[in-house]
Amino acid sequence: MPKSITPTPEGYDALLQDIKKRIRTAQIKASIAVNRELILLYWHIGRDILHRQEQAGWGAKVIDQISSDLRKEFQDIKGYSSRNLKYMRKLAQEWPDESIVQQLVAQIPWGHNVCLLDKVCPGSEREWYIYATIEHGWSRSVLVYQIESGLFQRQGKAITNFSQTLPAPQSDLAQQIIKDPYNFEFLGLTQDIKEHELHRGLLKQLRQFLIELGVGFAFVGSNYHLEIGDDDFYLDLLFYHLKLRAYFIIELKTVKFKPEFAGKMNFYLSAVDDLLRHPDDQPSIGIIICKSKNSVVAEYALRDMKKPIGVSEHQITEALPETFQGQLPTVEEIEAELRTAESVSSQDDSDS
Repeated sequence: MPKSITPTPEGYDALLQDIKKRIRTAQIKASIAVNRELILLYWHIGRDILHRQEQAGWGAKVIDQISSDLRKEFQDIKGYSSRNLKYMRKLAQEWPDESIVQQLVAQIPWGHNVCLLDKVCPGSEREWYIYATIEHGWSRSVLVYQIESGLFQRQGKAITNFSQTLPAPQSDLAQQIIKDPYNFEFLGLTQDIKEHELHRGLLKQLRQFLIELGVGFAFVGSNYHLEIGDDDFYLDLLFYHLKLRAYFIIELKTVKFKPEFAGKMNFYLSAVDDLLRHPDDQPSIGIIICKSKNSVVAEYALRDMKKPIGVSEHQITEALPETFQGQLPTVEEIEAELRTAESVSSQDDSDS
């Protein structure tokens, strides 16, 4: 006779899910703690090597000897190649304050730190990328893409009227969210394109476009239909920003900015606020992305507008950088970047 199945008691599934969640949370916290200790270990090793070279005159070849001896002693632990030891020394050299290393640098994986040491000069820009990585959970490939696309320089540079149309906390965040220019290099389009081709290309590569927009944007629709006074209107792209709790309308133009674009966007924002906006939502925001703009003209066009509008440019290049794989960071990727010390160092050593 078949073995009888004992029915699960009421509330069992909820308890099981809660336990699983707690285990995963604990695993992630443990991985973060291990990563922190690893980065601090690497920093101390690098500091000791740097100190001997500066104070005792040790030559560059000593790093090869240290690497060889460490590999003999710790055969099961990877991460002590000569290349990696040089990065440890560079880490200590460019981050001399141990408290900063503990509070900031050690919060991201070693591979991310190596990337920043290679591609970003010391100072506020490097710190900005670390904070952004922590906040958004960027994988290393996404971090590389953001650096190579000049995200730090493009962030918050669009011409907007946000300070006049949005309350202070929201206006500052909205300003930082909008970039200028936007990179559409992943579309495979030429500079001489039509608006419907640009629109179709963005939809085809929506995942990459979401990365270019930034974390927090949820796609609502393209050619989004609005019926207003028995007339039909269509928004190029409609998004909802989860942190700002506001709709974002994006209008794409393959020509230079014209003042009438702002008037049309103001009309669209009024319609979305009336037809779609929930009472708990913040005012909807418009972004006009053009081929180019005259900054003075854009400022005049937005000056007396009552709705929050930003004007940015787009740039199109031929190909996507090879280092970027075109994927949004997932929970699995974030967890993978924060694995145990052996996993992190093993990954780095394989690059050596």
